[in-house]
Amino acid sequence: MKAKQSVCKGKGKGKGNSLFRDCNLYIIFSITLIAIMGVASISPALSIIMRELHISAQQIGLLITSFTVPGIFFTPVLGLLADHFGRKRIVLPSLFIFALAGSACALTHDFYTLLLLRFVQGIGGAVLPAITITLIGDLYTGQERDAAMGYNASVLSLGVAFYPVLGGFLASIHWQYLFFLPLLALPVGFFVLFQLKAPEPESLNTHSFSDYLGGMWHIIQQPEAVVLLLVSLTTCILLYGSYLTYFSLLLSQNFNASPKIIGLIMSGMACTMACTASQMGRLTTYYSKKQLLLTHIERVAFFEK
Repeated sequence: MKAKQSVCKGKGKGKGNSLFRDCNLYIIFSITLIAIMGVASISPALSIIMRELHISAQQIGLLITSFTVPGIFFTPVLGLLADHFGRKRIVLPSLFIFALAGSACALTHDFYTLLLLRFVQGIGGAVLPAITITLIGDLYTGQERDAAMGYNASVLSLGVAFYPVLGGFLASIHWQYLFFLPLLALPVGFFVLFQLKAPEPESLNTHSFSDYLGGMWHIIQQPEAVVLLLVSLTTCILLYGSYLTYFSLLLSQNFNASPKIIGLIMSGMACTMACTASQMGRLTTYYSKKQLLLTHIERVAFFEK
């Protein structure tokens, strides 16, 4: 799919810093930061929420699960709709659902109501990580695309580093305050509405549902796609399961760490991720994508031991 030239893009295309004159890229960064907020910001407060709502360590994991499970089912559907109706028509309601359901969590003390609201918030956040990658693919090509991917991954890592610190600080005041953070999705939604100049896909309204299923089946049959899915699955299990959920409980229960300290400790790994991701455009000039992926797999396998 060939992307049209964005009117939001500044002059000087081809120069090393041309990406940073494109306001579309900053909007994509904003969407990325919203997408990762739902888990990273509440991780340092899990022990406090568990104590305040009188629930067990097994139950508190449902607070993460209820948010992430919708992504399994809604991401493919919403991605299909984004191809059919356009990116902005899917991103806008997703951001508003994320903001309203997420902030409503601050108004309840009932654990099961909280789980329901987190599930609805997860529906809003389901397509956001995928849509940022799609938008980068729509807007950029070649090494510029690789660089944009790397910068976006760096912003994601910075968010994962910053949100635990912010969430820990807010939780130290009152655990419900951190659930007001999703309201930040509202101004991002207005920027998407009025400033995002992403080209619409050329296949808009031309492909049937059976065409999409056929294309999906063709991709799944490729061994490279299966490997990428397995690597992504393993990374998500480690990140959302052992790290973002129970690592904070370990710090709280075994070391009596406060939410502020937990947030600072959890931000350390994300800072190194951000530094590495920011160099992705440069790394792709020296190493193939396959070599970089193999390095990532070896790193994941090492930390699983």
